[in-house]
This record gives sequence, structure tokens and C-alpha cells, in this order.
Amino acid sequence: MDMMLVIDHEKCTGCRLCEMVCSIRHTGANNPARSRVHVMKWPMEGFELPMLCLQCKDAPCIAVCTKKALSQDTVLTRVNLNHDLCIGCHMCVMTCPFGALGVDITTQRVIKCNLCDGEPACVRVCDPGAIQYISAKSVELMKKRDAGLKISEMMRKSLSTKPIGV
Repeated sequence: MDMMLVIDHEKCTGCRLCEMVCSIRHTGANNPARSRVHVMKWPMEGFELPMLCLQCKDAPCIAVCTKKALSQDTVLTRVNLNHDLCIGCHMCVMTCPFGALGVDITTQRVIKCNLCDGEPACVRVCDPGAIQYISAKSVELMKKRDAGLKISEMMRKSLSTKPIGV
């Protein structure tokens, strides 16, 4: 079943537990700078947004990797990074449209979310549900529901503004 990470900025409280658990799981140290997820803060807009690899199906990072260190894993629907093949050119880091790939400040190696092999630790610690790992079908249904609610609201407003007898 195709699973995917879904980010809901409206639910993010900015607690940064996702950064902490990610860095501990992958490096053994609580160092958010070494995490594969980073909570970006937009104070003027009043929200936080967890940013991590979205595991693109047509990933630009794979396309620019001359050593084929990045590849598509169709079983877990993710982009894999093979450090044995990586030469550290950082083209993938520069190419990612979401800024989701990074460089570990200690090892200087490229890092990216690997979905914790199908059980993302960040999802488990995100009590508000800002980061979810759900089926692609569920995402499709959520989008249809949201679109239906918006259309319904527009229709309600449209009907309430029409003069009586028109």
C-alpha cells in the first residue's frame, strides 16, 4: 500500500519533538541540527511547519545524482540514499525544491528522511498530528472532503446574499 507523509501546519505547536526523536534515532544524540526533519517558524504568519523529505515520485534529487546514490524504493514509496555511492557533491541538497535534504554537521554526509524504514519516529511523537504517515488513498479522500466542504460553504454564502424573491 502506498503510504505518504502528510504535514498539517495548522496542527504544529512548534514543540520540536520530531527534530529531537529524529536526531536521537539516526545519530544517538539529541542535536536538532543533525535531524532529518526541521520545524521552520514563520512568526509574522503565526505558524510552524515541519519540513522533511516528501519522497517525491519523480524526485529531482535522483535526477541530478551522477553516482546513482539516490534511488526510488517502490516498496516503501521512498527515496533511498546509499552513502557508499555518495561522493558528497551536495547537488541533491541544492536541487531539492523543499530544502528537505541536508548535510550532517558532524559527519559532513548528506542526510535525508528514510521514513525510519516504514515506521517514522517523528509521527509517533507528534501528539497534535501535524506529521502523519497515512495511505495515499486516505489523503485523496481527505482532499475530496475538504474540497466538498469549501464548495458547500461557498454555496451557503452565495444563497444567503441573494435578495428574497430573486
